[in-house]
Amino acid sequence: MSALEFQSVSYQYPSEDFDIIDRLSFQVEPGSFHCIVGVSGCGKSTIFRMTNGLLAPKGGEILVDGQPIGGRKRYCGYMPQKDLLFPWRTVGENVALPLEVAGGLSKGERRKKVEAALADVGLEGCFDKMPHELSGGMRQRAAFARTMLTGSDLLLLDEPFSALDFLTRISMQEWLLDQWQRHKKTILFITHDVEEAVFLSSSVLVVEATPIHALTEIQVPAGFPRDRACLAEPSMVELKERLITLLRKQVTA
Repeated sequence: MSALEFQSVSYQYPSEDFDIIDRLSFQVEPGSFHCIVGVSGCGKSTIFRMTNGLLAPKGGEILVDGQPIGGRKRYCGYMPQKDLLFPWRTVGENVALPLEVAGGLSKGERRKKVEAALADVGLEGCFDKMPHELSGGMRQRAAFARTMLTGSDLLLLDEPFSALDFLTRISMQEWLLDQWQRHKKTILFITHDVEEAVFLSSSVLVVEATPIHALTEIQVPAGFPRDRACLAEPSMVELKERLITLLRKQVTA
């Protein structure tokens, strides 16, 4: 059974006269890690917004764990580019939001779960800190802990590291791979960074044209666990150049 499946899904924005997603079908397997790459404005984030229910498809069906997503809750976790931590709430209170929305736990029980989640992402002792007291990388870790507390096995990460400085970004990439290998979640990760996509993915899903009719899947020739040394291997360098060429074709089309 696929963790996520699009069955001939279409979407048209009210301001446009064409379907930006046009009868798109694809599927991803449980526990896999895929990066989606494509030029700006091609429709990558639209795929996520339909998957998490923020947008309703014009046609077709979206399945998570073999079941349609209509009317369901907490079937996926979503982490946008910005951490979106509320500045007036402590870090712990921000991370606790999915538990508050779900209900059923006392304040003490929520705190216990949040403290465990913060410790799991290297933020032990940060429950009572305010967001402005954290670095950019620490804020993204807190946002990831919040996403994990949705309890979902499917995580949608929309350019979560793009606003970070270079060294923090590569550190977060390595950290995310460790989290994925420990928790075995299914991750879809949008990025404009070809090297990031190649380093993180088991396979890359490429948007080659808009409207999006299909995602071209390209396997990454490196196993897990992996470190950044693999990026210098000839097969990985060749893959990066292939992806850049595919994206350039869309820009100049």
